[in-house]
Amino acid sequence: MAQQYIPGYSEEKLQRRHVQGRVVVIDDDPDVLAALAAVLEHSGYACETYQSALAYLHALSSNHSCLPGPVCILCDVKMPEIDGLALQRLIATRIDIPLLMMSGSSNAKDVVEAFRYGIVDFLIKPFDNDDLLAAVAKAINISAERQARQQANVELLRRMATLTKRESEVARRVAAGQISRVIAADLGIGLRTVKLYRQRMMEKLGVETVEEFLRIADVITR
Repeated sequence: MAQQYIPGYSEEKLQRRHVQGRVVVIDDDPDVLAALAAVLEHSGYACETYQSALAYLHALSSNHSCLPGPVCILCDVKMPEIDGLALQRLIATRIDIPLLMMSGSSNAKDVVEAFRYGIVDFLIKPFDNDDLLAAVAKAINISAERQARQQANVELLRRMATLTKRESEVARRVAAGQISRVIAADLGIGLRTVKLYRQRMMEKLGVETVEEFLRIADVITR
């Protein structure tokens, strides 16, 4: 069961903390968990702690609700049953959360393997608070950027759903680099009609120039 070090906090304060960032800390040593949570909470983060990778996986499976905001995982490497590296591989295809590793006894092979699977940073115990907070800030920023991109894609897909069939076809062809004259010839319609479809689809997608449109072309052409 997750524990959060936020006794007596109002919903508003909790929301502010989650906006700054939520850090999931996993370590089988309860004293380490308490110390890390205290530092993170003091720095304004929401903190969720687990004494095993299994406990965290169970929480993922139960889809426990969390307030919105960027999130990262800080996980110890050496743990019983499922260690940090195994957890990293297990969650790699399930969630898109930046991961930080920490260890006091790992070798170079562990570090290389962790980075191969995409961790943000590897902290060697004992580490100071400045190193911890710098690594967490980096991971939280990455999470915020990923969430912003995901939200932008969701909004773009919503706008794309408002396009008519012909507007969608013109959008795909413009994204593929076709000029209006070629599109008109391929579709058997007038040039002015193609320009009208282009204008309408750009208005619906919320872009004003072809350059802006081409920046989102990868989503259009999927």
